[in-house]
Amino acid sequence: MTKETKIKATLGDITKIKVQAIVNAANRDLSSGGGVDGAIHAVAGPELLEECRGLGGCETGSAKITKAYNLPAKYVIHTVGPIYGHEDGREDYLLSSCYRNSLILAKEHGARSVSFPCISAGIYKFPHDRAAEIAVKTVTEFIDKYPEAFDKIIFVTYEEDDYQLYEDALDRARFQKLKRICES
Repeated sequence: MTKETKIKATLGDITKIKVQAIVNAANRDLSSGGGVDGAIHAVAGPELLEECRGLGGCETGSAKITKAYNLPAKYVIHTVGPIYGHEDGREDYLLSSCYRNSLILAKEHGARSVSFPCISAGIYKFPHDRAAEIAVKTVTEFIDKYPEAFDKIIFVTYEEDDYQLYEDALDRARFQKLKRICES
């Protein structure tokens, strides 16, 4: 019998969630920025920035992995989200790529639990509702393709409004899955 991956949203501080891989909404040069990126670097310690400097940056939609140092995780997966309105109409595709490429890296490194922030929904101005839909759709499609890859995926939000958007998107995804099962 296949064990089902638990996918949930939670309101809180991503640097305090115990998972094997924390996804970081990074900037292209992988230097410590503001928001989630700054918080992750602050808790991880200076070794994280030092390791990031050796990675040669990261393209939008791509992901790179480092150790987590002082964070309650084994890895930090750095992904660069699209800046809304600056990607020639490829924003949705690039945001989906952030989630997919992060999950690929987590899977390749054996991380069974992963936490995601709201990628691109802060200073990169991606509409929060659309970002939540893309995140949930991409993650659930990946889990459908690789059902044994993960035990737990957590969308960690800092704001109550974002938490509700992810909860609603997860409810819709569960409903669609049930509908597919009933129709088959």
